[in-house]
Amino acid sequence: MFRLLFLVLLLAASPSRAGTVASECWASCRRHVPDPSLRARTCGACVTGGRVDSWVSSLGAGGPEAQQALESALKDGHWRVRWAAVKAGARSRGLTERRALADWIMESPEDADLGACLTAVRAAADSGSSTADFLREAGARGPSAASRVWAKRDAVRQSLSLEMYSQEPSVRLPALLHLATFLGRSATRVVLDAVASRPVAGDAVMAELLAAVAERQRASVGRLLLTEAKPPDEAVINRLFAVYSRELDSLRPELASGDAQRRRTAVATLRRYGPLAKRELEGALEDDDGRVRELAARGLAEAAGKPLRDVALQGVKDAESSEAARPWLGAMAHEKGCFAFLRDIAEGRHARTPEVQGEAVAFLGDCSEGPPPAKRLAPYFSSNVVPVRAGAVRALGALPRNGDAMALAARALDDGSPEVVVAALDVLSAYRQPSRGDEAAGLLASEHPVVRAAAARALEFVGRAAHVRVLAERLREDPVADVRVAAARTLSTLGGPQAVAALSEAASRDVDTHVKHVSAEGLRRLGFGR
Repeated sequence: MFRLLFLVLLLAASPSRAGTVASECWASCRRHVPDPSLRARTCGACVTGGRVDSWVSSLGAGGPEAQQALESALKDGHWRVRWAAVKAGARSRGLTERRALADWIMESPEDADLGACLTAVRAAADSGSSTADFLREAGARGPSAASRVWAKRDAVRQSLSLEMYSQEPSVRLPALLHLATFLGRSATRVVLDAVASRPVAGDAVMAELLAAVAERQRASVGRLLLTEAKPPDEAVINRLFAVYSRELDSLRPELASGDAQRRRTAVATLRRYGPLAKRELEGALEDDDGRVRELAARGLAEAAGKPLRDVALQGVKDAESSEAARPWLGAMAHEKGCFAFLRDIAEGRHARTPEVQGEAVAFLGDCSEGPPPAKRLAPYFSSNVVPVRAGAVRALGALPRNGDAMALAARALDDGSPEVVVAALDVLSAYRQPSRGDEAAGLLASEHPVVRAAAARALEFVGRAAHVRVLAERLREDPVADVRVAAARTLSTLGGPQAVAALSEAASRDVDTHVKHVSAEGLRRLGFGR
């Protein structure tokens, strides 16, 4: 007995919900089972049962002491204990559970039947039924018992409403859902009515409860409110919106964080607010991180209450640049139907500019549908539209590393379009292939600044010590600041005496402040300077 008590006390001391349930179960068992011997045989179920009523079921076939414990359990404050006692008693009497429940309701004095009525309400709602439907199978007394429960609806509403404001969060949502089922209303409407009847001090509890309902329904609080609210609810909506506005304010610093993972978490949280967070979600569409943009696009579709494909298609149709289309294409690249969606846009349907077409081609590399990647992309490598050819090369970067993809990217280095060459350099640098270092170094002499800058960036990943000299020349002599910035960053990675000398000169003499700053940072990275 001591060991059993010790285990229960350990569970009770745990901060987990399991520990709380075990302690509640133990207290309930001790309250209703006074006989030490019966208690020793019964209360042990609290350790392994995982429910507040785990101790009750073993009493149904017991003697007088067990029957007295069941009678006592019918007066417990927790409805699950009362319902378990009804079911155990039904087994001992050879009755159905619902018949035993109806008998209990009808045999209780009218001024003391709230516990029985509440048990019926919650047992019915827990099974997804109205009380009338639940008790319809209770035999001849079922309809009368259901009528008696409905006559107590005001007391039932008051009791469950109090539980919705319980200090124990795990109690609130079941109380709300059970009350909504009993009244035949949506959970959102029950929350709105509760807010309207209570002081402002309780608004945060109801706002959190509505958020739990939204999560359960895979919706957002904004969408639930838009669906349910009527003009007379304006004041209540404003009270809840005030709570959500404070929560949104607390998320804004996270949305501006330099840590992409923190921004992702913040945007994922925004989705629970739906239309209420539309402005923040639209801002996140412009984030540098692809995952953040995808989460924002999905959040906006959910906020509109429409399928992602429909919202994404409209977003692409409205986009005048590849940057504006990118979040919608990126979201659809991981959605069922991605191949047909991206192919249509790549071939000019729905795309306002060739750049949007090329962006769609680039995301074909992320789509897992359609023909094999090489066959899927083959038509676009020979396209007369430059952004489309560049998009096909960029798509290679999303594919598993293989010789064919690297060969296609290397071949694209000879393309006459700077945009395609830049895409090829980016892919080859992502593959980390030192054998391509000489080709990248040779492109530092390109007449196109974007190619020279991309070549300098690529050498950070495919360059060798032998390439430091030409990079140092670019840092000293290139007329375009973006190229010099790229050269300085790569020199700070490759290092060596020539790199240090070139960075020192640029940090002190370059006319562009950005070049100076990057060069000085590079020196510090190499262990020189303050």
